[in-house]
Amino acid sequence: MKRRDTGILGERLAKDFVKKRGYRILETNYRCPEGEIDIVAKDKDCLVFIEVRTKTSREFGSPEESITLTKRERLRAVASRYRQTHSNLPPLWRIDVVAVELDQKGKLSRIELIENAVRED
Repeated sequence: MKRRDTGILGERLAKDFVKKRGYRILETNYRCPEGEIDIVAKDKDCLVFIEVRTKTSREFGSPEESITLTKRERLRAVASRYRQTHSNLPPLWRIDVVAVELDQKGKLSRIELIENAVRED
């Protein structure tokens, strides 16, 4: 499975996963000059930006461990831009991470939602 295919599959699995948890998807693959966010959703009265990290091996760590300081800063900047350019948004917001692990055949072996994984510090 190619890296891009792995990412697409991970995002699809993550989208289904958060929907089952009651999130309402507002947008996927939002892009702006600051970067990109995989999923923008609402969880009750909170706007949620979701970064999906998918891996087929733990050779270089878990999916959630792959979020660098630079990536966290970029996610905060994208979230800020989204909030500035969209109206009627809830005042509460957070950045979640969905960690997806697939086996070598592309079958789901783990999926986990980490709420408020990237804080606004």
